[in-house]
Parts: sequence; C-alpha cells; structure tokens
Amino acid sequence: MILKGKIHKFGDDINTDDIIAAKYLVTTDAKELGSHCMENISPDFIKQVKPGDIIVAGKNFGCGSSREHAPLAFKGCGVSAVLAKSFAGIFFRNAINIGLPFLEIEEVSVFNSGDEVEIDLGLGLVKNITQGIEFKTQAFPEFLQQIVHEGGLINYVSRKKI
Repeated sequence: MILKGKIHKFGDDINTDDIIAAKYLVTTDAKELGSHCMENISPDFIKQVKPGDIIVAGKNFGCGSSREHAPLAFKGCGVSAVLAKSFAGIFFRNAINIGLPFLEIEEVSVFNSGDEVEIDLGLGLVKNITQGIEFKTQAFPEFLQQIVHEGGLINYVSRKKI
C-alpha cells in the first residue's frame, strides 16, 4: 500500500481535543468531524488540507481521551496517514478501528509542512520527495493494511469468513 501527499506538521503531545474539540462529539459523521479537524490549534488547517495529505508530529501523538472521533476527523478531511515519533496507545487502537494508517518514525524533525512524501506501508519506507531523503521504519503489518483497505475493523471483520 503506497500513500502520497503533502505534509502538515505538528509538535509533541497533540491531544484528542486538539484534533477535534469536545463540542463536536455529538456526531460520528466523518465529513462533519473533518470540517472541524485541528481548528483549535491550526484554524486554517481545514482550508489547507487536501485528500491524501499526511500528518507528521512529534511524540505522544493522540494523547487524551479515548475517542474514535480523533482519527475519524482525519479521515473525514482526507488525511491518508499519520507519521509521528510516538503515539498514545488509545490513538493507536482507535486509528486501527477506523482504518487510518500510521507509522512511528524517529526522524520527524527533518520534515517540513508542505513537503511531498511517499509512504510504502508494506516496506515501512518513508520518502521525503521534496528533500530527496528516505527513511526505513517498521512496516505496517499486512493484516493492518487489510483493515485499512476494508475501511476499518468492523468492515474487515464483517467481510472475513470465520
């Protein structure tokens, strides 16, 4: 699975309230959530993000409350993946549940907002096309790629023959 898009970069400890404010938790509609994604910390984010774009962030990404709304908001505004130095456990789990791919990568400091990036989830290869550099990280496991391909865990399980 290959993903390609422009980077939107954020720092450390981006919490679920930063991703989607609590006042929007009255819906689970991905498009509606996506229309308010990151508005508390980056009011112009929703005007700048394009389908396929990629989030790059520091450590402890997605910390805070246990809401699937956060990764769902990213999917709703077209984000195709999240790269971060580390993820909060709850974001990790919720991202899998809704089918949003993510990779941990140590070298987040070399990425800039606007850089074009290509990610090969199967190989764990991240290419910064703009800067002409690439990094190897742990590959996204095949079964998680299948979950993403199916659109989330519920779709995956409902289509899998047991």
